[in-house]
Amino acid sequence: MSNALDVSWLIQKDRIHSDVYLDADIFEREIDILFSRHWISIGHEGEIPGHGDYRQRLIGRQPVIFLRDDSGTVRVLMNRCTHRGNAVCQNERGNSKGFTCSYHGWRFRLNGELATVPFPDRYGGDFDKSALHLRQPAQVASHRGFVFATLNPDEVPLTEWLGPRVLAELDDIADLSPLGELLVNAGVHRLKFRANWKLMIENAIDGYHAGSVHRSYNESIAARTGVNLASLATSSAPARIVDLGNGHCAWDSRALLAAGAKSLPTMQSKGDAARAYEAALIERHGKDRAAHLLSKSGSHLYIFPNFSYVGSHFRLFQPVSASETRVQLFPILLKGAPPDINARRLRMHEGFYGPAGIGGQSDDIEIFERNQLGLAARTDPWSIISRGIHLETRHDDGTVSGQITDELSNRTLWKRWRDLMTQPSEESAPCAR
Repeated sequence: MSNALDVSWLIQKDRIHSDVYLDADIFEREIDILFSRHWISIGHEGEIPGHGDYRQRLIGRQPVIFLRDDSGTVRVLMNRCTHRGNAVCQNERGNSKGFTCSYHGWRFRLNGELATVPFPDRYGGDFDKSALHLRQPAQVASHRGFVFATLNPDEVPLTEWLGPRVLAELDDIADLSPLGELLVNAGVHRLKFRANWKLMIENAIDGYHAGSVHRSYNESIAARTGVNLASLATSSAPARIVDLGNGHCAWDSRALLAAGAKSLPTMQSKGDAARAYEAALIERHGKDRAAHLLSKSGSHLYIFPNFSYVGSHFRLFQPVSASETRVQLFPILLKGAPPDINARRLRMHEGFYGPAGIGGQSDDIEIFERNQLGLAARTDPWSIISRGIHLETRHDDGTVSGQITDELSNRTLWKRWRDLMTQPSEESAPCAR
C-alpha cells in the first residue's frame, strides 16, 4: 500500500481489495483498533465454574487472566506484575488460590489485590500496596454467561455494542438449556492455519460454500441417514442470513427443520431423550418459546470481531499475523438436558470440527490456506462479494436479510470493518486501575 493508514478505498460495496488480507500494516492497525479499543469476546463463564478456576487469554496482544475469584465473581486481570512487569500466570489453564510473581515473589489474590511483598522494610513509608493491585481492562461485561472486555474506558456499553438483536440471539442459545445455563466443560479444540483471520470469520456464517467445500460430508450424511444436507444450501433453500447491525450477523435457520434437516443437534431422534428434552423446555419457557428454540437449534451467529457460534460450539479467533491465525472451539452442553442430548451434541461437534472431523479441519482450513495463496496473485487484486446484493430484503424492524447462499454476511462485516478501521490511529487506551 502507498498509504497504510488509508484503508477506506479497500472496501467497496460489492468487492474488497486483497490488501486487507495481506498487508502487515493493516494487520497492526486491526490489533490496535479492533482488538484493543473495542469490545472483544473473552469466553464463557462455564469455562471457569469453580472458585480459583482460570484461563489465559489475549486482548489483542496483551495477556490477561480470565478467572473466577474466591467470592465467585468472574474477573479479567492483566497478566503483568505491577512491580517489574513479569507475567504472574504461566499455565494456560488451571485452578489457583492466587498468583505469585516468580521474579521477586509478589503475591496477588484472585481478585487482583496485592497481598504480600517480600522484605517490605526496604520500601519507604509512602509505599502503598493498595495502589499496586493487578490492573484490569477498562470495561468487562457479560450477557448470559458470555464475557466481553475492552481496554477503552470510553467505549460504548456492551449492550449497545451488541444491540438488541444479538442479545436476543444469545438468549436463544442460553435458553436451549432447560435451566437457562450452558456448560462449557467438555474441553476445547485448538487449531491454527497459515492464513488471515478474516477468511475464517467470512466462512463462519457463509452458506454458499457448503455444497462444494463439504461435499464429502454431505454425501456421508446422505448415505447414513438419507438426509440431503446439500439441498439446504442451494439458491432455493428457505434459510436466510440476517444483518443484526454493528457488523454482527446470523442465520435464520428456523426453516431448516421444516426442510428436513433432522441431523441438527438435539433433534437427531424422536426417542425418549428428545421427548424429555422438549418437555423440559416447554415446562420452563412455554410451548411457543420452546418451539422457537428448537427451530433454531442449528443456528450460526457471528459477533464482530472475534466470536462465532456454530450450532453446538462457540469459537474465539486470535490473529497472530496477517498470515497466521489461532482459533479455539468450545463445545457447548446444556445444563439440565438429558445426557443423550448432550452426548449427541458432543458427537456432532467432534464428527465435523474435531481433530479427526470430516469438515472443519480437513475442508475449511485447507480452503483458507488456498485463499491466502491465491490472494497473492495481484494482477486483479479485488474479491467479489456481490452475490444477492440486488435481492436483499429490508424488514419493518430495520433488519436486512438475504438468502442463505448470498454474500450479505460478507458485506455486513466488511462495512463494520471499514467504519472502525477509518478511525484515527492512536495508542491503545490504558487499562483501568
